[in-house]
Amino acid sequence: MPELPEVETTLRGIEPHIVSKSVSSVIVRQKSLRWPVPVSLIQKKLKNKRIDNIKRRGKYLLLESSKEHLIIHLGMSGSLRISDKEHIKKHDHIDICFNDGTILRYCDPRRFGCFLWSDDLDNHFLLKDLGPEPLGNHFNGEYLFKLSKKRKTPIKNFIMNSKIVVGVGNIYASEALYASGIKPSSQAGRVPRNKYEILAHEIVTILKKSIKDGGTTLRDFVSGNNEPGYFKQSLKVYGREGKECYACKTIIKGQRIGQRASAYCPNCQTRF
Repeated sequence: MPELPEVETTLRGIEPHIVSKSVSSVIVRQKSLRWPVPVSLIQKKLKNKRIDNIKRRGKYLLLESSKEHLIIHLGMSGSLRISDKEHIKKHDHIDICFNDGTILRYCDPRRFGCFLWSDDLDNHFLLKDLGPEPLGNHFNGEYLFKLSKKRKTPIKNFIMNSKIVVGVGNIYASEALYASGIKPSSQAGRVPRNKYEILAHEIVTILKKSIKDGGTTLRDFVSGNNEPGYFKQSLKVYGREGKECYACKTIIKGQRIGQRASAYCPNCQTRF
């Protein structure tokens, strides 16, 4: 699944091609995504209108036009690409066509993404309960420590909870916990304040590095300019079960936490 760095990479890839341009048409070939695409509404709202801005909230892309927003989520396997070609592939479900011939094309083999419209982002059901951005000013170790008190949930689930902080998915949670020396199954409420300071720092550092490197190369992910991400070569534990830890040579172990695969080094990561 595309995570925050992949979504941010997509934003940066498509932004210069669509912002300040006028939409000539919206073509929907498949409206059955995670939620039904409101085809008529989106076509009415965007036709002959300009895309004024594009921003990201968590893993959602928000295309602004006339102070209203098209909400896009890439789901499990979705991607957005810039195209000026008419060649349509099997899973190319939606085109936003611009007056200059540019096409913003949405491809989604598993159809678990979404295209929805909102005139009130603050109260939209997908966005209203989201926690702070990890790259924003309101996220730090003290914030995590305060919310963790008395929580028995595994710390990995805690930092992956979008109501706590947005955009820390499975890959980056695993990597940040490794860099912080915290075992993923540790109870969130037992992790000390100083470890949360380290963890918050590592989450920010790893996400920024991944964005810089273009995201993580996953089977289905391609950035907005059709280039794969390259952060995968920097992964220390995710996907490395059974291999040696780069730091201590201990074999990386795997476990399931909250129905998700987790990898950790039993020597470098401590249970609290």
